[in-house]
Parts: sequence; C-alpha cells; structure tokens
Amino acid sequence: MNADITQIIGALKSANGAVRAFDWVIEHYSERLYWHCRRIVVQHEEAEDVVQETFVTAYSSIGSFRGETEGSLLAWLYRIATNQSIKALKRRRRHIFTSLDSLSSTLIADFEGEIAPDADEIVVKLHRAILELPMKQKLVFNLRYFDELPFEDISQITGQSVSTLKTNYHYATKRVRQIVSQLDFE
Repeated sequence: MNADITQIIGALKSANGAVRAFDWVIEHYSERLYWHCRRIVVQHEEAEDVVQETFVTAYSSIGSFRGETEGSLLAWLYRIATNQSIKALKRRRRHIFTSLDSLSSTLIADFEGEIAPDADEIVVKLHRAILELPMKQKLVFNLRYFDELPFEDISQITGQSVSTLKTNYHYATKRVRQIVSQLDFE
C-alpha cells in the first residue's frame, strides 16, 4: 500500500481496506514495537509473542481507534504493546509469587543470559540499571530515552499526566546514573 498515513488510517477504519492497511501497519511498526516490548519483558521469544498479541488485539479492536494522525496511531499501538507486556510479566509473576516491581532480579538474570559476548560494556550497564527501576519509571525512561517520544505521547500511552511523567523520568535518569556508576564489570 503506497499511501500517506491519513489514507492508511482511513482504510483501517473501513471494511474494504482494513486488512491491507493493517499489513502496512505491521510492516512499519513491528520492529519498533518489538524493541519496546523487549525492553520490558527482556526475553526475545516473549517479546515476539507480545508483539503478536499486540497486533491481534489492535486488529480486533480497530473500531475503537479514534485518532487521525500517525502520532495517535503509534501511541495507541504502544499503549496496547505496553499493556500486553505488563500482562506477560504478570503471567510470569504468578509462577514466582512476587510483585511486578520485584521481578527485577528475574529480569536481570534473563538479561544477563542473553548478553552477547561482544556486547558493549556501557550498554550492558545501562540496560541492567534500567531493569532495576520501578515499572513506572522504567516505562517512561524507555519511551523517552530509546523511543524518543514526547511526554504528551507517553501520557497517551501510559494514562499518566505529563508532570507525573517528567517527575518519573527525572528520578529514573538520576537512579540510572547512580546504578551505572556503582556497577562493576570486568
């Protein structure tokens, strides 16, 4: 489908072009959503499953999408992906009887198991530090730092106010700096 985003959104809302338009959405946003989910759930296979669940949910609820811009479409997809990622963590949590924020040690162990031998040490430190953040700070940090989303879009994704997000981001960056400076690697 070779069209601008307005036509894509229009096609998503129509019965005729929804499937082709959704194929375009998957093609253009899969990788971005994969990395967003991967930063939350850590494991590759689980992130792939979450992205699939995200697109299934999005497709089945496309009628509830009310936006008119690419930003609103992307925010809607990120919101679904975030919710699906959190659901995946909650499913995992049931198996280890702990809170979502207490999953950090499990996520860090998963992360360390997936580190490539030639990984850049500072990148490893950064990701390990992010995994130690509380979930709200981790989400806003990832969306702002890695996905470079404006706070207004993050507000649509998380349902939190911009001022709350800015506060969480401030504390997250402060904590990440502190953790990174304390981590020792060989």
